[in-house]
Amino acid sequence: MKAVIAHKPSKIETLEVVERADPGEPGQHQIRVRLHANSLNYHDYAVANGAIPTAEGRILMSDAAGVVEAVGPDVTEFAVGDHVVSLFFPYWQDGTPPHGNFSHVPGDGLDGYSREVVVTPANWFTPAPEGWSHAEAATLPCAALTAWRALVVEGEIKAGDSVLILGTGGVAVFALQFAKMMGATAIITSSSDAKLEKAKSLGADHTINYKTETRWGDAVQQWTGGRGVDHVLEIGGPGTLPQSITAARVGGHVSLIGILTGIAGNVPTLMMMAKQIKLQGIIVGSRRHQQDMVRALDANPGLRPVIDRTFPLEKLADAFRYEESATHFGKICVEM
Repeated sequence: MKAVIAHKPSKIETLEVVERADPGEPGQHQIRVRLHANSLNYHDYAVANGAIPTAEGRILMSDAAGVVEAVGPDVTEFAVGDHVVSLFFPYWQDGTPPHGNFSHVPGDGLDGYSREVVVTPANWFTPAPEGWSHAEAATLPCAALTAWRALVVEGEIKAGDSVLILGTGGVAVFALQFAKMMGATAIITSSSDAKLEKAKSLGADHTINYKTETRWGDAVQQWTGGRGVDHVLEIGGPGTLPQSITAARVGGHVSLIGILTGIAGNVPTLMMMAKQIKLQGIIVGSRRHQQDMVRALDANPGLRPVIDRTFPLEKLADAFRYEESATHFGKICVEM
């Protein structure tokens, strides 16, 4: 089978398409899946370019979707022909997270899904939403589940709530779609007016260009009549967190999801304490969360992922270069 691997030290320029042995038939508790698509996340990019070190010869990519080709003798959850989607944290099945790092994430601590066939434990996958393409399903394990957990699981979003979403990448666009699905008001930021227009077409109630509106936290306060928003999806990190805290209401919920502006910085602790903000780090979610999300998507067939562009597996390096350009809106996918 074909696979794309990283060498040490990892660089996008040194990614290699190789032939690997077929993994064979599934054993007990296992399924064999013919993979048809991956989707790119910032985490995958960080591994591919060496920002997150990994093992020599690591097969990349955390997110994948495909079709079950065979099941182990004791597997009852899946049948041959089922469309399935992978888990970002395959060992986090339910409850609290079992670890605080990426050592068990496919494409990082484990071999991932930039390949044509895989044999894994059956509970490393969930059903895909009904009627979705493989590329659409492959967008779910990281980006969609992060947005789902931030808003629905931890944020307990309800109709009438307000949400501030930073950026227009994969997590942000899913957050916008989930917010509207739940009956919330959504504000989204970007440095691109063209991307903000696309966000409006998906239902964004208010948009802010943070290049021209540099004090966007105050702008959010003004737009909400001085109340602030109930939820913030904080994707920038230390460079944007102070403005996000400004934008949040008293008792608001800020989900810390990204570190695009760095891994450390100053936090306005006095304002955070005075406003009694709940600041929570979010890294994707569990299998149970993903199962719940897929059921919700099946119940809301009008919600579909926004896929900006698709590349063939052999052009995975080009897909990462496109991601690096930051011109995309929504998700970038790879198809086998």
